[in-house]
Amino acid sequence: MRDKYKNDHGGSRHRAGGARALALQGRPMGEVLARATPELTLLYGWHSVREALENPARKVLRLHAAAGAAAELEALAAQRKIPLAIVTPQAISATLPRDAVHQNVLLECRPLPDLDLADIESKSGIVLVLDQITDPHNVGAIIRTAAAFNVDALVMTDRNAPEMSGALAKAASGGLELVPIVRVVNLARALRMLADSGAHCIGLDSDAPETLVQAASGLGAGRSVALVLGAEGEGLRRLTRETCDVMARLDLPGQIISLNVSNACALALAAVHQALNAHP
Repeated sequence: MRDKYKNDHGGSRHRAGGARALALQGRPMGEVLARATPELTLLYGWHSVREALENPARKVLRLHAAAGAAAELEALAAQRKIPLAIVTPQAISATLPRDAVHQNVLLECRPLPDLDLADIESKSGIVLVLDQITDPHNVGAIIRTAAAFNVDALVMTDRNAPEMSGALAKAASGGLELVPIVRVVNLARALRMLADSGAHCIGLDSDAPETLVQAASGLGAGRSVALVLGAEGEGLRRLTRETCDVMARLDLPGQIISLNVSNACALALAAVHQALNAHP
């Protein structure tokens, strides 16, 4: 079990502008507020932070916010019984990467609990599988889209995958708290387990002879699909391709047939969602 976070970073609680908060305590504006570690996740951006505060599965520890943002989040912070420190925007900027758009909020929290394939609950009948997609902005955008389509889970490799924090969480715009993430050591084995549970595994490949609409047609309600996406350029690895039931492509009318993986994901999820919900 992960160790409990101690709410004793210095200073005492007091009332500031009507908000339950920690005093600035004369910190220099460029002082780092916290450092990310394997056991400490830093989330920033309004939607990412708010969804994390509202997610009971996320252990939240401490909220840093500029005065205006603190006033809007103080009720949630009080509900979760965590310290709310009113800080300057410059202090948050000094803590994060140079290009981070933090919107004056920073949340210290624990990583989400690990999940297994057995923990996946069927809602939409769609499981999204990522084969070593490493760009955090792409994965974050994919998670945001997955949340919009209410996918059952996102399965990805434990290695060669981005951390579930920072830029990825910001790009996911709160979706990280809404989509169950399952990290596996062996993706091909995970696909076989999904197939054994009844999922039709469809790999996306721009050179496949069959379209995604053709591959998904006739599945109908009650069926499930594992939609498998590979990294841009490399695509799906050989063993991943061989484990899929079928390879399919997006049916694009223009001269460009290869899209950014997050854009391709959105179109593919729309096609599969329509196929699974088509009336007989």
